[in-house]
Amino acid sequence: MFKLNDYFDGRVKSIGFEPIGKEATVGVMAPGQYTFSARRKEIMHVVEGLIKTRPVGAPAWNTFSSGQQFTVPAGTDFEVVIQQDTAYLCEYL
Repeated sequence: MFKLNDYFDGRVKSIGFEPIGKEATVGVMAPGQYTFSARRKEIMHVVEGLIKTRPVGAPAWNTFSSGQQFTVPAGTDFEVVIQQDTAYLCEYL
């Protein structure tokens, strides 16, 4: 069914679900800077808002806005900066 997730003192919330043959979450991030660990390859879709991201320790940030997506390799840590409430969909591969 659904799994409710709450991270960073409630500043990131998501609902996990399992579409046919895969796992995904849909959620919202409040403004802030967060570090996540990707155990599996992830495809992050920006539904509404803006996400700045980079692998931990990388010098350059990449920016993705509504309608764009980016891929996070399995086994990596990545940082995101959120400047406005942002909705996302994350597919786990």
